[in-house]
Parts: sequence; structure tokens; C-alpha cells
Amino acid sequence: MKISLFPEKCIACGLCQTYSDLFDYHDDGIVKFTTDDSLTKDVPECDAKIISAVKNCPTKALTIL
Repeated sequence: MKISLFPEKCIACGLCQTYSDLFDYHDDGIVKFTTDDSLTKDVPECDAKIISAVKNCPTKALTIL
């Protein structure tokens, strides 16, 4: 599965990181991936924690492609 980030939609609420350690934040609180600053990442397995993070994002700043 592929996860995409839309930082312009992020309101820095912190929910995604509470669901999955795939997500982290820049100094201003805007979402990023823990390992790098890319906006799209291939995730080999369908992880329930990642899916919960995406589904619970209040601004839809995360998507599964």
C-alpha cells in the first residue's frame, strides 16, 4: 500500500503519531514520515495502526493509495 501526506492540510493535532510510529512531525508540528521528508511512502503490509491513523485524520492530510 502507498501512503501520501498532504502537509498543507495538516493542523498539527498529533493524532497520526498516536496511532502509528510511521508518522512524526517537523518543528512546526506538521506531519512527516519518521524516516524521511518524502510525501509518499510504500508500506509493504496493511498495518491496522496506519489505517487507523489515516481514517482518523480530521483534515484528511493522510491518504492510502
